[in-house]
Amino acid sequence: MKKTILCILSILLLGIVITSAFAKEKMPREDVIEVPAIGEGLCVHNLFQSNMVLQRGKPVSIWGWADPGKEITVTFAGQTKKTKADKDRKWKVTLGAMEASSEGQDLVISSITLTNVLVGDVWILGGQSNMEEPIQHVEFGRLEMATANFPEIRILTIPAQNGPEPKEGFPRLHEWSDWSNRHWRKGDWDICSPETVRELSAIGYVFARRLHMSEKVPIGVIDTSRGGTTVETWTPIDVLKKIDTPEVKAKLDEWETKIAEWDAKKDLENRIKNFNNWVADMKKRGEKVPEHRKVPGDLRPGPTMDQNRPGNCYSSMLHPIAGLSVKGAIFHQGYNNANSGTAGSQMYYHIFGKMITAWRAAFGDPKMPFCIISLCTAGPPQTRDNYLEMMYDDGIYIREAQYKTFLDLYKAGDKNIGFVSSFDQRRSWYHPQKKVPVGERTAAWALATQYEKNIPWLPPMYTKMEVKEGKIILHMDTWMRSLDDSPIVGFAIAGEDRNFQPADAGWFVRGMDRHNRPQHDRRKVTLSSPHVPEPIHFRYAWGRNPMANLVRADHTTVPFATQRSDDWKQEEVPEKVYGDKSRSKRDYNRHIQWLVKRRLKQEDTARRLKEAQTFIEVNKEKYEKERESLEKENARNRERFSGQ
Repeated sequence: MKKTILCILSILLLGIVITSAFAKEKMPREDVIEVPAIGEGLCVHNLFQSNMVLQRGKPVSIWGWADPGKEITVTFAGQTKKTKADKDRKWKVTLGAMEASSEGQDLVISSITLTNVLVGDVWILGGQSNMEEPIQHVEFGRLEMATANFPEIRILTIPAQNGPEPKEGFPRLHEWSDWSNRHWRKGDWDICSPETVRELSAIGYVFARRLHMSEKVPIGVIDTSRGGTTVETWTPIDVLKKIDTPEVKAKLDEWETKIAEWDAKKDLENRIKNFNNWVADMKKRGEKVPEHRKVPGDLRPGPTMDQNRPGNCYSSMLHPIAGLSVKGAIFHQGYNNANSGTAGSQMYYHIFGKMITAWRAAFGDPKMPFCIISLCTAGPPQTRDNYLEMMYDDGIYIREAQYKTFLDLYKAGDKNIGFVSSFDQRRSWYHPQKKVPVGERTAAWALATQYEKNIPWLPPMYTKMEVKEGKIILHMDTWMRSLDDSPIVGFAIAGEDRNFQPADAGWFVRGMDRHNRPQHDRRKVTLSSPHVPEPIHFRYAWGRNPMANLVRADHTTVPFATQRSDDWKQEEVPEKVYGDKSRSKRDYNRHIQWLVKRRLKQEDTARRLKEAQTFIEVNKEKYEKERESLEKENARNRERFSGQ
């Protein structure tokens, strides 16, 4: 009986909110109640708790640990399954597929009873901090929280773990965050309410809310996202090692070198030295050294346990929940891959499709619905004045790689792959707070493709590109419009010289009506520029915070995605730039970026000067005539009314 205490405690503690976890000051560790990933005696995996949602329409596996040879009986919804724990203490049973049920039922595992378990659809939330961003921190988040009375939506956030070894489970705990200076409760299934939803992913909550409102079935969301992470850390290491491209191999070699060269003792010596220097400076300035600051004495694991070591987050945060029956996944990531130029974006493209396949395999469904949410905005807005300078940004190429991955799968017949642009939810911060519209847009994809609702979601695509009489003509697969019916912006075009310029974009004129007015075809977009007499390629929404306003015309705001027709390397537009090779790799990339941006800024200035000169030449004579006319009219009026 003693051996089952930990697991029984995990059931009894479910639903208890430790209010001090939300205090602004860090709690002492002894005040944090934790339940380990694997307990002694009979133990159920922490995925399975009271208040959870089990996936409908698929066989559902339930598993855990017990003494070797111990018989386990699992009973739920009229089904009873038996098994025995193997020599490694592991046991698993699989229940047959079930229909959705909003009635809370008991899931009985021998001596353990989990209560209020529902059957519906379970969705995985993946990515980094822009998926992780909680509803309480976003625009209109307080409104969403106040109305979050959805007892049939259940939420679970997976705690962060590290290390290359695949984890079998996850603990239930209060996880300290240096970023927000507080504890976050993780590892527990909660019933959605205004009080519990505050820490849930904003995108994930809005997504779940829409699905539940539409289908009226229980919805479970499991958030596995983690801030500051890369695509390679979310991909199994054995998958990465099979990708035979120079960029991926270089990344793996780079990490192997880091790990091999790590010296924990030397690191400690350097930290002690830096600490002593800091203390000496404090005393020299007459300042008191805070009591909590102590001389470092711990040996750090270094890059071995780094969250971005290739494969680490997959092993420590996704592998622990692998094998669970789920409906699908949505994924929002990219920021931490936007820092390595062409090599980095090519590596992302080589990995991303393989990552999606690996996630589908982890949940036992090669056709699992998976929606890509593209990289969000950051930095100052792109304008006509800084247009070219803003076209140089690593993030744009990551966004392109995400869209290309979607196209690869979609055009190969994958009916369960989705794509949602987020670049039009513009904010200058790298954590743009406009998350509610992104969640709504992602829900539209799911409702259309997985729940057979008549909702437009597919990004518009061009089916053909013509180059004719100094113009590029794009043939679209659907009717288009510009937001607010304003002039179309967001396109740039270039000729053989690779000098891009913002394009004058408009609808194709197919003829004139009987009143000699142009008849426009809104399924064709024409691109031209006086600065590019012979264009051969286009780019669209080519900025981290881009000018772009072209969307589907069917009462939606689904954007034409970030894309281009050329394949020119980032560092070779308009021409190849050579930097100082004696610099470190990181400094070299920054130096190249500075050189290219300086060149593009000069091109922006040159174009603006030409446009200003043309404006003066075209309007000077008109201005003089208008000024002369106004002066004559004023003189006449002065003479006429001077005596009054």
